[in-house]
Amino acid sequence: MPQATTAANLTRARTEKRSVALVSVLAAGVMTALKLLTGFLTGSLGMLSDGAHSGIDLAGAGLTFLSVRVSDKPADENHPYGHGKIENVSAFVETFLMLASSIWITYEAISRIFFHSVAIRYSFWPLLVLALSMAVDYWRSRQLMAVANKYSSQALEADALHFASDIWSTVAVFIGLCASWLGANLHVPWLRLADPFAAICVSLMILYFGGKLGYRTVGALVDAVPIEMRRRVLNEVRHTPGVLSVDQARMRRSGNSYFADITLSLSRQMTFQHTEDLVKDATAAVQRILPNADVVIHTVPRPGVAESVFDKVRAVAARNNIVLHDVSIQSINGKLHVEQHIEVCEKMPLVEAHSFVKRIEDEIREELPQVESVLTHIESEPATIEHPQRVAKDRVIEEHLRHAASLLPEIIDIHEVVVTRMGEKVQVSCHCTLPDAMEMQRVHEVISALEDHFKMECPEVHRVLVHPEPASDNRHH
Repeated sequence: MPQATTAANLTRARTEKRSVALVSVLAAGVMTALKLLTGFLTGSLGMLSDGAHSGIDLAGAGLTFLSVRVSDKPADENHPYGHGKIENVSAFVETFLMLASSIWITYEAISRIFFHSVAIRYSFWPLLVLALSMAVDYWRSRQLMAVANKYSSQALEADALHFASDIWSTVAVFIGLCASWLGANLHVPWLRLADPFAAICVSLMILYFGGKLGYRTVGALVDAVPIEMRRRVLNEVRHTPGVLSVDQARMRRSGNSYFADITLSLSRQMTFQHTEDLVKDATAAVQRILPNADVVIHTVPRPGVAESVFDKVRAVAARNNIVLHDVSIQSINGKLHVEQHIEVCEKMPLVEAHSFVKRIEDEIREELPQVESVLTHIESEPATIEHPQRVAKDRVIEEHLRHAASLLPEIIDIHEVVVTRMGEKVQVSCHCTLPDAMEMQRVHEVISALEDHFKMECPEVHRVLVHPEPASDNRHH
């Protein structure tokens, strides 16, 4: 259902962007033709300059229409980030068109002011065309800006800004024509220069809006991201629980899509599952600032500030992908002595196992310079699945186990005793009930004592597995 909804939203966005861009092209075409025709008939440079401005908008609207059609295409092998950059390229080309028209208009205006004047044929039609142009530009800019903001389209935003600037340039031409007409009728020579001066005003407006557009477009093309936006993203990610630091953060924009590539330092004691959950939280943090952003997060294990000596020893084991248990550390004369149990494959030759364990011990001493010695008990990790056979009604072994338990006053009871045989080896398992408040260190000592007493009475038993249970959870007592 979410995928169907997303596809429907993309289709709706694509259709809406293309529709508003097409209407913009048609409107720009009509107004450009009217302005240029009126400018040639009247000889008004202001009208011609405004027509040239509209012509640029027509070319820009055409580029926008083409770019939104291409930019909405999905990513492919040649464009892994999608086709969104085509909108930025379209806006970049448009800035050159604006710069060229601004230079031409300014050159023609200076020529008419200082070198040769051009007589203007006054009529009511230019003013009517200009009034109609202002109304159309106002409507177009509002429609385009609404869709641009809705879908974060830089190409549509550029079009909207152009049409908004058209309003002001048209006002300048309107005033220039009126002032020039008054100068001709009142015989005030300097007022006749209002038309080329209006053209210069239009040129400066084109240059101003083109500069703003060019600055943003170049920023998008070179993957510049606003400093404040980057700061907000980093602040949001840093406050994600479990993140030690943000090592690297790279962000870029392609069309209306954002991409974020972030490297985070996490505690090396984290499990894979916990790391996955934290990555999801960090991704959500980025998308709170950049909705729908494509986020890739890399994680780097780091030692935590509160990491204990035991944690550091286990980190070395985890780094070498080995099973470590029964770690004990003693401090003698300011130096630490580590004792640990490591399980290796039961098929591994002794010389290979010894070499492997020695390398682990060297890593521990390198990680912890205060460690003077490391003693490792090498144990075999079963690599085959055993198929035990139940020894029926073996009451003698069970009685010995219960007798051993009676020698330890902390043990409340023994239940679910199971005796099995694997080849010639006998294995015994049971559940042992102990007080709820007993600390795990004492639990381990009691269970070890039970195993020792039991094996003294039954030396033929190869392995004893004791599962401790609190008294409150004992349903057999």
